Amino acid sequence: MISEQIVSKHRVNKHGEVFTNPREVNAMLDLVKSETERIDSRFLEPACGKGAFLLEILTRKLNVVAKRYKKSLIEYERYAVLAISSIYGIDILEDNVNDCRKSLSDLFQTKYRSSLKIKCSPECLQTVQFILSKNIIWGDALSLKYVNPHNKPIIFSEWSAVNGKMIKRRDFEFKEILDCSTNGLPFFSDEGEEVWLPESVKEFPVTHYLRLKDAEERA
Repeated sequence: MISEQIVSKHRVNKHGEVFTNPREVNAMLDLVKSETERIDSRFLEPACGKGAFLLEILTRKLNVVAKRYKKSLIEYERYAVLAISSIYGIDILEDNVNDCRKSLSDLFQTKYRSSLKIKCSPECLQTVQFILSKNIIWGDALSLKYVNPHNKPIIFSEWSAVNGKMIKRRDFEFKEILDCSTNGLPFFSDEGEEVWLPESVKEFPVTHYLRLKDAEERA
């Protein structure tokens, strides 16, 4: 009988895959509790598996969104979209990536329904699933490249709120983002200090939060 933390001995031997149990997930996230409750605070899990850490982070963020904005559908939606856009993951196994995306999407819909007492709108769900397709990557965090397409550098999208309902998307190579650790400057800051700004590989027009997929198709 396989433990809940292990899918198979083969996957453990080949990929070192062992899932973290919920108690450990919460204990580790509680070390940065205030950040997990900031709606726009970005998190990356470089070996995300099926999403144990990312699901708990999204739960905490959406609880904050509900507490603050559940009386307004538009306010709830745009902040909930901002919350899910701040969560990133990489995994080398395709089934884990698919499961992680689905679990995050399902959690978003469950929280939406429980907070607003209505089903998630098709437009909002499409946006969420589009963001997850960009943020949860089938790739190798060591080589910094996609598994498929093979040997191409991983690209992550930065989603930033602009003027209420609008979002600005900029795409960056994962390697460029990691390079910030070598020059001693943060990638972003709330304290006003100098930051390191990598060069984007592509920028998209400022777009309504429910039209992000349309913006890519027009680009």
